Amino acid sequence: MSGAKRRAVIIGAAGRDFHNFNTFFRDNPSYEVVCFTAEQIPGIAGRKYPPVLAGAFYPLGIPIEEEKNLEKIIEQNNVDIAVLSYSDLPYSKVGNISARVNAAGADFWLLGPNATQIKAEKPVVAVCAVRTGSGKSQTSRYISKLLNEAGRKCVAIRHPMPYGDLAKQAVQRFASYADLEKHECTIEEMEEYEPYIERGLVVYAGVDYRAILNEAQKEADVILWDGGNNDYAFFVPDLLITVADPHRPGHEISYYPGEVNVRMADVVIINKVDSAKPEDIALVEENVRKANPYAKIIKAVSKVTLERENELRNKRVLVIEDGPTLTHGDMNYGAGIVAAKKASAVVIDARPYAVGSIKATYQKYSHLDAILPAMGYGQKQMDELRQTIENASKDIDAIIIGTPIDLAGHIRINKPCHRVTYEYVDANAELKKILQEKRIL
Repeated sequence: MSGAKRRAVIIGAAGRDFHNFNTFFRDNPSYEVVCFTAEQIPGIAGRKYPPVLAGAFYPLGIPIEEEKNLEKIIEQNNVDIAVLSYSDLPYSKVGNISARVNAAGADFWLLGPNATQIKAEKPVVAVCAVRTGSGKSQTSRYISKLLNEAGRKCVAIRHPMPYGDLAKQAVQRFASYADLEKHECTIEEMEEYEPYIERGLVVYAGVDYRAILNEAQKEADVILWDGGNNDYAFFVPDLLITVADPHRPGHEISYYPGEVNVRMADVVIINKVDSAKPEDIALVEENVRKANPYAKIIKAVSKVTLERENELRNKRVLVIEDGPTLTHGDMNYGAGIVAAKKASAVVIDARPYAVGSIKATYQKYSHLDAILPAMGYGQKQMDELRQTIENASKDIDAIIIGTPIDLAGHIRINKPCHRVTYEYVDANAELKKILQEKRIL
C-alpha cells in the first residue's frame, strides 16, 4: 500500500542495535520497528526498550525477543526489513543470518556510518578493533595518558553495555568507584570503566549516544571513543585508529565489521608483536596493506606483567581471563595464560568445577579449555563465577587473574591472587607523533 510504513526488526545484542534505532529509526515516519532481537549476551532478552527512549511513535516501548525466533518474528509480524546490528561476527555468520532473513521473506540490511554516526563539536579520536581482545582498551588508555600529559582534557565514551534498566542507563557518567556501585555495574562493565577511574579520568556510556555526547562535550577538550566488540565508531572520527591482533591472523579481512574498521582507518596498530609469530604478523600486515594502502601501520607491544611471578614456579594455578575475549572473541587464551607460562606455573582445567551459566558457557563455546572466562553479566552469573572459583580452590595453590580489573576486589576469593596487567608500548612514540600532526595533542 502506497505510503505504508515498512516494518523492521533490529537484530542486536544490547549495543549497536539501540544506537541504530536511535539514529535512524526512532523519529523516522517511514518505518515501524516491531521488535529487537537479542544474542551474544546472556539474559538481555525478555525486556522492553522503554517508551522514554523509544520516542513518540512507540508509546508502549519495543519488545526484545530471542534471536533464535527470528523467522517466526518476521513471518508473524509481516516484517519487511531485518537490520543486523551487532558485531564480532565471521562472514559465515553474517551470511547465515542473511539467509535466514531472506528465506523468511524479508530484506537484509547493514546500516553504515553515514546513517548512524553523530558529528561532535570537539575533536574525536576513535579507537576501534578487528576483534574483541585485540588490545583496544589498553591503546585507549595510552592515548588518554598522552592527552592528559599535554594538558588536553580527555573524556572517554565507551561502547554500550546496557544490561540492566535501560531507562536508568540512558546516560551514565563514571568518575569514581561510587559511580560503579550507583549504576549497579556488572563485571563486564567494571572491566571497561574501572581502568579509567583508576587514572582519574571520566568515562561515559549508556544507551542514548547523542545525549551522552552532549554531556561529555561540556567537560572535554577531546573525545576518546573507546569502541567495543570490534564495532565501528558511533561518532564521526577526526582520527580513526584500528587495532589488529596477529594471534588471529586473517580475521582482519574475515570478520564484520572488523574489516570495515581496517578499510576506514587512518592508523592500523598491529598489537602483541612481542608474543605473536613473525609469519602471522607479516600476514596481518599484508592483508591490511591490500585492504587499506593509505593507512599508517604501527607495530606495538602489549607488555604483560604478573604480580609476584617468582612465587608461582611449578605451582598449580587457576587462570581467569577476560570473558568476552574468550567467548565471542574466539580466543582460547589471554594475558593470564601468557603470564602463567612465563612463570612456569601448572594451569589446571577449570571446566570440571563450573556451575550454572559458567558451565553453559563452556558448552556454547567449545573452543575453550582449561581457563576460566570471567563471565559476569548480572548478579546471578557473578555468583556462579564465584562458586566455580570456590569449587576449584581445593585443588590449587593460587589464582592468576588476567581480567582488566582486579577481580579479587569484587568477588570473595580464598586463595592467593596474582594479578596480570597489560599495557600498550609504543617504543618509537609513533602514536604521539600522529596525534601531534593531527593537532589533537
